[in-house]
Amino acid sequence: MRVLHFISRIFVGVVFIFSGFVKGIDPLGTAYRLEDYFIAFGTEWMIPLALVLSIMLSTMEFVLGVVVLLNLKPGVNAWLLLGVMSFFTILTLNDAINNPVPDCGCFGDAIVLTNWQTFYKNVILMIPTLILFVWRKKTKDNYGAFTSYGTAALFAALFAGLSVYCYRHLPVIDFMDWKVGNKMVNENPLPVKYYLTFRNVVTGKTQEYLSPDYPYNDSVWMTQWEFVDQRIDDPNVSLAHDLQIIDREGNDYTADFLENPACQFFLITWDVEKANEKGLMRMNDFAAAAEAHGNGFIALTSSLDPQIDGVSVKLGLSYDFFHADDITLKTMVRANPGLIALSNGVVIGKWHFNDFPDYSAFRTKFPEACKP
Repeated sequence: MRVLHFISRIFVGVVFIFSGFVKGIDPLGTAYRLEDYFIAFGTEWMIPLALVLSIMLSTMEFVLGVVVLLNLKPGVNAWLLLGVMSFFTILTLNDAINNPVPDCGCFGDAIVLTNWQTFYKNVILMIPTLILFVWRKKTKDNYGAFTSYGTAALFAALFAGLSVYCYRHLPVIDFMDWKVGNKMVNENPLPVKYYLTFRNVVTGKTQEYLSPDYPYNDSVWMTQWEFVDQRIDDPNVSLAHDLQIIDREGNDYTADFLENPACQFFLITWDVEKANEKGLMRMNDFAAAAEAHGNGFIALTSSLDPQIDGVSVKLGLSYDFFHADDITLKTMVRANPGLIALSNGVVIGKWHFNDFPDYSAFRTKFPEACKP
């Protein structure tokens, strides 16, 4: 039983530490998921509290993992662990059955699980949790109250500080699709094949053709066969993003910007009216310098044109705005605004508005990336 208790303690502690860590270093991403829950449960009034709760919950989870792993106050942490696991097991069962939120984010963006997978994970985790709870009175408390609670408080302060740092800058580990080093375009894309299925109106026989290799110019054949279905064969590797860049007239410029052979800068501001104004204004000189050297610079937002125009006039912004989906923008960079730099379709840099570089500093860091 002692061996089983030891294994349970290590397993639960590591899982809680990992889960709290990956959420804590991305507090804004965790806050977005909490907002989804508030909307799903009709408690929109809690949305302003999402960021604070994000940091508190991830810190609680991380510290609980630490105290379980170190076996600090086993009688107390067994009760806390059982309460937390019972709550989240019931919550994830409701998620699995009713699907109010498609991804609970229990492991942040590091490991994405379905709602049913999350529930099964919690059911499995309840087994060692119950072992720790049943064995709590037989577990020796090797540390005094001051050491135990002092250690917990220290880890809580340090981890909350790390989480706040990641909010004011960017996550120290990026699990997102747009992380530095990822390629956002397909090199030498292969042609997409379209297969069309037709059915003979008399015999009911079906025949599949590779478009446009079917007798569409034969008027007799066209009267005897009717279109049934279409199958698409795309041999290219799926891209890790769903970004679509649209101008004010509804034209799609996604490929033009992503495939820019020079450097392409994206200023991400999912809501221009809520964006940091100093960050927006600071990019005026950066954009002018980048474009003067033959590189591209645009801002991407989900805000409406009147909102864009109002902020642009108020702040004297000189760069162009294009439209994109707000959820996509939030996954690109955890800042409003944030800056992303691409070179030959590869993400080479990401910055929070608190860390925006001057263009000269960018050129010094990436001398070979862009046009001189």
